[in-house]
Amino acid sequence: MGSCPQSGESVMGDIAVIGGGAAGAAAFGELLSRYDAGTVHWIVGPQELGRGVAYATRDDRHLLNVRAAGMGVFHEHAEDFIQHAARQLGQVKGTDFLPRRIFGDFIQAQVGARIDAARRLGRSFRIYPESAQHIVVRDEGGYAVRIGGERWLEVTQVVLAVGSLAQRPLRTVSSQALDSGAYALDPWRLERHTSAPRRVLVIGTGLTAVDTLLSVAERWPHAELVAVSRHGLWPFTHSPLPLSSYAGQEALNRDLLACDSVAAMVRRVRQAFDDAEEHDWRSIIDGMRPVNALLWQRLGDARRRQFLRHVRWVWESSRHRMAPASGQAIHQLLEEGRLQVRAARVLAVDGAGPLQVTLRERATQLVSTLGADLVIQATGLDTAIAYGEHELLARLLNDSLAVADPLQLGVLARADGQLLGAHGEPQRGLFAIGSLLRGNLWECTAMPEIRAAAHQLAVRLSDAAVATSRDNVQDMP
Repeated sequence: MGSCPQSGESVMGDIAVIGGGAAGAAAFGELLSRYDAGTVHWIVGPQELGRGVAYATRDDRHLLNVRAAGMGVFHEHAEDFIQHAARQLGQVKGTDFLPRRIFGDFIQAQVGARIDAARRLGRSFRIYPESAQHIVVRDEGGYAVRIGGERWLEVTQVVLAVGSLAQRPLRTVSSQALDSGAYALDPWRLERHTSAPRRVLVIGTGLTAVDTLLSVAERWPHAELVAVSRHGLWPFTHSPLPLSSYAGQEALNRDLLACDSVAAMVRRVRQAFDDAEEHDWRSIIDGMRPVNALLWQRLGDARRRQFLRHVRWVWESSRHRMAPASGQAIHQLLEEGRLQVRAARVLAVDGAGPLQVTLRERATQLVSTLGADLVIQATGLDTAIAYGEHELLARLLNDSLAVADPLQLGVLARADGQLLGAHGEPQRGLFAIGSLLRGNLWECTAMPEIRAAAHQLAVRLSDAAVATSRDNVQDMP
């Protein structure tokens, strides 16, 4: 490890944004538009700017699960995305669910426009294609960030926007299966598998699994497809057109905030469904969005565990729904008999290829073994930083600059994203946005939440820099 620089040179006002995905792009762009107290450094790593995992796909079967009118990179997003998409696709409506690839292109275009505007204003910024490897506290204040081996950047503020972690294999997967090449941890890199499999088993039935199955079905049209998850529940499907708001939403949200347990919240939501049986339940779930973070923050660790154990699976399916076209495609695969879904626990994955997958059925508790030429782990977001292999986050934990959330949902942080240390103290100048804050906010990975968080953080850091500058002037003799 290189030593921390102790040059003592001024880094007054410099900020480092770490992470090259959508959250990093939103934070960088918001800072470029308002921050002029120093240099904004964007450390993106080797990936394409702004795309991350979510928007790096080139498969147009992978659709956004938010309507075009609701998508934007920055706080003042208006209808820029619809106009951008129309230039590529022709006529586009705000109610459409468009390919994620198009939004990835849009992120890059929007960041490019912010960069051009920053240049015209004479603002200072730099973009680095290296990854951040270490953050240390400087004796003079602020932080030193090591990138690209032995290069250090000295800054006063750091924004962590690293996104989700690389998938870890399930504990039930043998080392032989992992070494066989027939077990895929990365569902987005199927081109690595050149031989056509006769049977593909996908672990997971969430949104990641849906995209994986659609790609597999197209790539290997003769393969038998099996999807396995503990509950065997697909995401519900969005309505083709926007739904009217639930008239009792305000009262429901107020009642939910007054509930003292997860069970009470579930009962109240069910009551709303019953009271409004002619109203589409999906709009009731969507109407809870403004209070979801508050509801989560009111739960202690024990009740959060209860939610994760008993309610999470149905909440995720209800809240994070498929685009209608994706739902139709999955339904067609099921109707044709190409796709089977099993509600079962994966007890073991073993072999050198074909792999042998041992399952315990949820309904009967019977154990069976299924052979598969290719097994793809598509279990979605991983934020268990204490167990992951992310170099930067591991060092932050080791140096007590960050603390893992007790439920392995990212890091401990305040509501505004400021990280907390080992004794609960706020880490001055060290912030996070996006998936690292799931333990604090629960829902913080969709673009509406990300762009709001990026805007609020940029405003806070800019206002703090102005206040510091004013204080420094007043203190001058």
